[in-house]
Amino acid sequence: MGAGPRAASTCLTPWQLAQARAIAGAGAPLMGLLCRTLRWRVEGMDHYDAIVASRREPIFAFWHGRILPATWFWRDRGIVVMTSQNFDGEWIARIIRRFGYGAARGSTSRGARRALIQLKRDVTAGRPAAFTVDGPRGPARRVQPGAVWLAGVTGSPILPFHIEAERHWSMSSWDRTQIPRPFSAVAVAIGAPFDVPDPSEDGVVEAYRSELEGVLGALADRAAAMLHA
Repeated sequence: MGAGPRAASTCLTPWQLAQARAIAGAGAPLMGLLCRTLRWRVEGMDHYDAIVASRREPIFAFWHGRILPATWFWRDRGIVVMTSQNFDGEWIARIIRRFGYGAARGSTSRGARRALIQLKRDVTAGRPAAFTVDGPRGPARRVQPGAVWLAGVTGSPILPFHIEAERHWSMSSWDRTQIPRPFSAVAVAIGAPFDVPDPSEDGVVEAYRSELEGVLGALADRAAAMLHA
């Protein structure tokens, strides 16, 4: 399993840890209550099923602003997620563990190398991984290279997807985090998986990073269209 919340506890105060426990204790049940009311419309689940049937581990890729519905939709599959080594990462890690996820602690700005090595170990050991590919601080909808690198070094395919709620609240954060309103229709558009060659070769990471960015943009358009079909 990926490193749990304790892995980043040393950089937080006792008061911050207490707050993180309280947020997770209240937030996880509320999240479950909300998501059980949602009406899900899913396209492309066969792509995920095909990866599982081939006995490979997917590397899920999606935008940071869709963490809440994504956590519920893909729950209880043993997915390992990179979460930041700060207060927000602490309570997020505690919440997602309640939904069957593991947490590799690090981000593009801190601890990234250690977290990516942990993710490589997890995927090699037979656990899927997931990336909010524009996290943790953006810029929004700009893919960072972590997911591409991990796919290249493990031989596991990237599985891109986008989730869009018909009715929702949007936070004022950099990623415009979307929180579906109760009983809203929610579209999940899952794209075709793709492999990444050796990431040490010149231009590979940038080429596939750019490709993933385009795919996620198209999936966002598709999810929006599904809600109005």
